[in-house]
Amino acid sequence: QVQLVESGGGSVQAGGSLRLSCAASAYTYSNFCMGWVRQAPGKEREGVATSDSDGTAKYADSVKGRFIISKDNAKNSLYLQMNSLNPDDTAMYYCAANPDRVYSGGQFLGCGPSQHNYWGRGTQVTVSS
Repeated sequence: QVQLVESGGGSVQAGGSLRLSCAASAYTYSNFCMGWVRQAPGKEREGVATSDSDGTAKYADSVKGRFIISKDNAKNSLYLQMNSLNPDDTAMYYCAANPDRVYSGGQFLGCGPSQHNYWGRGTQVTVSS
């Protein structure tokens, strides 16, 4: 059974940091490609970061150098460390699990198509200026 539970959202001033956590079932963590997706009011969902099973990470250009995705295999958990936050980062953040991984030339490109994603309930991140 696919289970994803996010935590760690909140309100922070611009320039601040937050760390999101996603607790997954052992089945989900072991068998699915996992990542973070966000959705701001009035905007489409945006992939933020994904992590391959070996920890290889891919990031959206908008968060490169500021966000770090990581995993804890012992806890079946995925994390997103968010630094240098700005108001444009305000969104609902979702942990997502996808049954597929995409590779090209042996390089991890990300998880499979989002229409196949399983979703957590999300955690709100609000950044004030």
